[in-house]
Amino acid sequence: MKKNMNTKRKTEAAMKIIYMGTPEFAVPPLKAIIENDYEVVAVFTQPDKPKGRSKKLIAPPVKEEALSHDIPVYQPEKLRDRENVDIIKSIAPDMIVVAAYGQILPVDILEIPPMGCINIHASLLPKYRGAAPIERCIIDGESETGVTTMYMAKGLDTGDMIDCDRVAIDSNDTGGTLTEKLSKAGAELIIKTMGELENGLAKRTPQDEAKSSYAAMLSKETGLIDFDGPAEKVERLMRGLDPRPSAYTFIKGKQIKLFRADALSEEENVVSEARKEYKPGTIIESEKKFFTILCGEGALRIRSLQPEGKGRMDAASYQNGNRLAVGELCSKTKDI
Repeated sequence: MKKNMNTKRKTEAAMKIIYMGTPEFAVPPLKAIIENDYEVVAVFTQPDKPKGRSKKLIAPPVKEEALSHDIPVYQPEKLRDRENVDIIKSIAPDMIVVAAYGQILPVDILEIPPMGCINIHASLLPKYRGAAPIERCIIDGESETGVTTMYMAKGLDTGDMIDCDRVAIDSNDTGGTLTEKLSKAGAELIIKTMGELENGLAKRTPQDEAKSSYAAMLSKETGLIDFDGPAEKVERLMRGLDPRPSAYTFIKGKQIKLFRADALSEEENVVSEARKEYKPGTIIESEKKFFTILCGEGALRIRSLQPEGKGRMDAASYQNGNRLAVGELCSKTKDI
């Protein structure tokens, strides 16, 4: 795909754009739209959220970026409320661009901009529709994903596709690193798409419903590790949920988040020997720089983690002060 991120547009009348997005993923596309001389007349984002023990309100990344460019920001609790629909009608945008906004756009809003509501979705549609396409594709063991620009419709990520760009998933990619890759790809793709729309060159490709899949929203419970499964599957869960919401287990009644590990095969001597004595979820090695947990198939040699109430650290640092004993169990609850 031709990269035109730094190419200034030359038009007699700039299109009026409303941008809707919330997390860090949505910041690079917003920057790209601004840098390419589109007129972003308003930004809609989620309300500020309390964080930490102090409950201090934290602004979404998209809000901070918008304010740095003196763009008016709206943060409605419910976008579908009549007053918000009326605000958007009064702004009269030519196009609405959406990237990980976090609210469903009602039909009343979808019908406002003459050039449509265009979504930047972080998957190769129709695969991985829904709220968590980035994390789910890592968890499922996909070798590639991508970004798709699409016309928004009433259904969830069901609208006609315009453009897409493929992105390889590396064996060490996490939810965080893949989000960054896809965000950059989305920033490039939306400029290509907007140029095509502006010049009447955009294509509409209906999605093949037979090939669709759904990436359900993540919850804390998504990260609770079941060591009865294969080590490779658990390792993908850990990477997919890194940094949030995180994969976790309980050791000695304390929650411990697990981020990075080496998956050992069933043929490894330490695994085959442990299989004779221990059940999945048992610590079968405890060394200065790592510890190993037996799985239903293979084992996980833990390299990076976060103990309850502490910061993220490597396994060597954890073992230095909390040396685990071979035979200790990882549990699904605090009660062991």
